[in-house]
Amino acid sequence: MTRQIVLFLYEDFQLLDAAGPIAAFEIASRLVQRPDEPAAYAIHLTGKATGLARSSSGVPLPVEALDNEAPIDTFIVVGGDGSQRAILDPDLLDQVRAADIRARRLASVCSGAFVLAEAGLLDGLGATTHWRRAAAFARRYPRVRVQTDRIYIRQGRVWTSAGISAGIDLSLALIAEDLGEALAQDVAREMVVYHRRSGGQSQFSALLELAGQEHRFSSLLDQVRQNLAKRWSVEHLAEVSCMSPRHFSRAFTEATGMSPAKAVERLRIEAARGAVEAGIDPIEDIAAKAGFGDPERMRRAFVQTFGLPPQSLRRQARGR
Repeated sequence: MTRQIVLFLYEDFQLLDAAGPIAAFEIASRLVQRPDEPAAYAIHLTGKATGLARSSSGVPLPVEALDNEAPIDTFIVVGGDGSQRAILDPDLLDQVRAADIRARRLASVCSGAFVLAEAGLLDGLGATTHWRRAAAFARRYPRVRVQTDRIYIRQGRVWTSAGISAGIDLSLALIAEDLGEALAQDVAREMVVYHRRSGGQSQFSALLELAGQEHRFSSLLDQVRQNLAKRWSVEHLAEVSCMSPRHFSRAFTEATGMSPAKAVERLRIEAARGAVEAGIDPIEDIAAKAGFGDPERMRRAFVQTFGLPPQSLRRQARGR
């Protein structure tokens, strides 16, 4: 069975919002293709009318007008600056509503969530979009439960994702649902992207936030992130930085806005949350790999940070 992936474009869409999912589904189809068997996916670029849709970069893509009768497996509305004009077009919104009726799954990338929300397709649901647009989204659509700090969110058959590269994470999640986690991992490796950021992972990297504009401790933080299972005491961190513990602690706090111990915990929590929501490894193993050692210690950190224990976040990520 070939699944029909339909992407909906409009003037001034973001090119990578379309290109990322296109590449992911194309690679997945190629990896599982067998002679004399139908392709796993067929990709269609559609728009309000047949012609060329110009991206915000000026590069156009050819689109066909939506067919009111053609089957749709997954309907994806991409984002971009043009979304703010698209939501003012009643005919375009009617087309999106009609496509939704025929689609098995509905999805958006970045500000494509504005189009779905304007069409009334996100009412009563949790959704995400690019962090920079989240406040405006929440004001305009009070019936949608916007969750800013998420890469993607699944609510039944409806999926929304954050900015640009998160469209690849969303596509990998859809591929995993269709063809299995192992195939999604293969696609991620082919694309040379991180496999695979869970939906609940923050739109912001703790490593980037901690480094900020001060790069003095960037190398140290990267070492910590790559070796979370080690015991990173202040003394050890100071030794790696060639500083006395007292001087290091003061300089680090001034540079990052938090203590060394808190920074290490943040990196561990970020890594552990991604692994928890991926749903592959046991909680005990995740706690050990992330450097918590004791699962109870990790549970307390999760409750303090997210308000939920690891098991609850795992169930949320599975859409339960």
